[in-house]
Amino acid sequence: MTAPPLTWLYAPGDRPHVVARALAAGADVVVIDLEDAVAPDRKTYAREATADLLAEPQSVPVHVRVNAVDGPLGPRDLDALAALPGLSGLRLPKVTSPSQIIRVALRTARASGGPLALCALLETALAVEHAYAIAAAHPSLRGISLGEADLRADLGVRGDAGLDWSRSRVVVAARAAGLPPPSQSIHPDIRDLEGLAASCTHGRALGFLGRAAIHPRQLRIIERAYLPTAQEIEEAETIVKAATRQQGAQALPDGTFVDAAVVATAHRTLSLAHRH
Repeated sequence: MTAPPLTWLYAPGDRPHVVARALAAGADVVVIDLEDAVAPDRKTYAREATADLLAEPQSVPVHVRVNAVDGPLGPRDLDALAALPGLSGLRLPKVTSPSQIIRVALRTARASGGPLALCALLETALAVEHAYAIAAAHPSLRGISLGEADLRADLGVRGDAGLDWSRSRVVVAARAAGLPPPSQSIHPDIRDLEGLAASCTHGRALGFLGRAAIHPRQLRIIERAYLPTAQEIEEAETIVKAATRQQGAQALPDGTFVDAAVVATAHRTLSLAHRH
């Protein structure tokens, strides 16, 4: 079982030196941002600089967050980048409907000669309402995540707890569509590492797996929060050994009931523990 990525490090596409540092920072995936992190008068330069970089394969998986696909810039981003050998996937902002995913999947497949991994960012109340339909829209869609800054503004939510229903909705939609658990949205205060750790703990309890980051110092905190603890690893090893000796549902010596779902969870835990 291949362990999924835990850290997604964003870097602005119009600052190649920052992108270069991100590629060397140790993130599982680097996300070059052509959208919110780039000023309007720098969009063309950001696209061209990103295309130059991705003309060659990269040592780290690189995704690009393009501009909104229903706007004038998104289609230009797709056409410029989809066929490049250094591109591993696209993150699509402001998605609200399955039709957007289908259009992008077809457009990028034509450009690249095959399917390209897509991730939809759900950033409005309408998007959350359509979460499952979006998640199940097309086989090229490999994940969904929340864009919490925009969603917070759309909902008029002040406290963090006001987003928990939307978070759970997206976790359930991803699972129902057979997608990996979503990664958490960014923690915007790069100095607040304690707050980041607490937020990751809460996100893990809700069913998220991994998190987007905007600074390399956040990566270790995120990874530590989402990797299994020594106790979780020990419990998973016990379950897998028991399942190997005996098929079907059973009870462990401590009385814990073990069935196929519990065994599958134990295998996922060990996959994460042995990811490096």
